Amino acid sequence: MSKIIAIANQKGGVGKTTTSINLSACLAEKGKKVLIIDSDPQGNTSSGLGIDKNELEYTLYDLLLNNATFEQVKIELEYFNNLHILPSNINLSGAEIELVDKDNREYLFKNILEPIINNYDYILIDCPPSLNILTVNALVAANTILVPLQCEYYALEGLSQLLYTINLVKQKLNPSLKIEGIVFTMYDARTNLSLQVVEEVKEYLGKNVYKSIIPRNVRLSEAPSHGKPINLYDSKCKGAEAYMLLADEVILNKEA
Repeated sequence: MSKIIAIANQKGGVGKTTTSINLSACLAEKGKKVLIIDSDPQGNTSSGLGIDKNELEYTLYDLLLNNATFEQVKIELEYFNNLHILPSNINLSGAEIELVDKDNREYLFKNILEPIINNYDYILIDCPPSLNILTVNALVAANTILVPLQCEYYALEGLSQLLYTINLVKQKLNPSLKIEGIVFTMYDARTNLSLQVVEEVKEYLGKNVYKSIIPRNVRLSEAPSHGKPINLYDSKCKGAEAYMLLADEVILNKEA
């Protein structure tokens, strides 16, 4: 059975999409069957994996509104045949309004995934940087939440807001939801601030913090414009090495 991981943080610009793209590709390189769901209307996960989001016949939006089947929306990525994506584009931004009157609208992702849950080792959901119906759907469908956290001054403030949201979802909609782990992103070893944020979060959350830390890395920033994950764009750079280590930790977590 799949492990479903929502990659979420209500704060934007923390490396959520970068983590979604590169963790999914690194898991695939390690032989795991992976589905990634782009649930952000910006569609950056889709374009970052080499998909022309403006030329798509069907997207996650069509699947949510029953205008297409899972197989019609799913795309098998050419460089890893064990990595599939449910892509998105700007059409998804209208979903919240169109789903207002839909029964059990918080369970749409869960219902979509139930028939195919045994087809994958991991299902990763890249969430929008806000608490909307798409994020709530991801948290209801997921077993765990992976939280990318930028090493900056306001990190802990945003984290406390997210933990409050997670507890609300646990109480009302998904009592089995757990924190997969916090992964630090954009780490700069030259600054005291990065080190201070890491230490504070470790003290605050303890065992829920990943050992793998994603550094600030030019190659990580360049890779999306080439439509490739970092392990294909530059497998020797520090960013690629960090995401491969993170994939190892995620696999260990599932097997534990």
